[in-house]
Amino acid sequence: MGKILPILLAIIGLGGGVGVGMMLKPPSEVVEVNPCGEAADPAKEHTEPSESGDAANGTTEFVKINNQFVIPVVQGTKIASLVVMSLNVEVKTGGREIVYQREPKLRDEFLQVMFNHANNGGFDGMFTQSGRLASLRMALKEVAVSIIGDTVRDVLVTNIVRQDI
Repeated sequence: MGKILPILLAIIGLGGGVGVGMMLKPPSEVVEVNPCGEAADPAKEHTEPSESGDAANGTTEFVKINNQFVIPVVQGTKIASLVVMSLNVEVKTGGREIVYQREPKLRDEFLQVMFNHANNGGFDGMFTQSGRLASLRMALKEVAVSIIGDTVRDVLVTNIVRQDI
């Protein structure tokens, strides 16, 4: 019982912190991507093909997944750390509603991918290396495409924090 109490207190404290953070965050907004920094010209938007696809045309939007994901990192039989992540899904313009309709299934599958990533050591050591995060992003995108379809362009990791216990 003495070993379980600190873990329970840590999880309760983390949950309380996440709850307060969610209450204090500003409301999300629709963001249109225009990486060139130029004013969007609707006539030009559909006539010139771009190498980088829809994102360069501003025809994608970002959907913030409402709650953060909390992933325990287990070493042996103990929780060594907790990883907290926030995700956005990049979709074709107008795809926002389908993401929100299928969010419970999406969250479940995202969590499974993150648990597998943690179990394979993806959150150990230097977990922010581009190779490790690239494999995680690719797996998350595959899951999102399988649930939502080819409306999905990408899955973005917007925040990631690891708290060692």
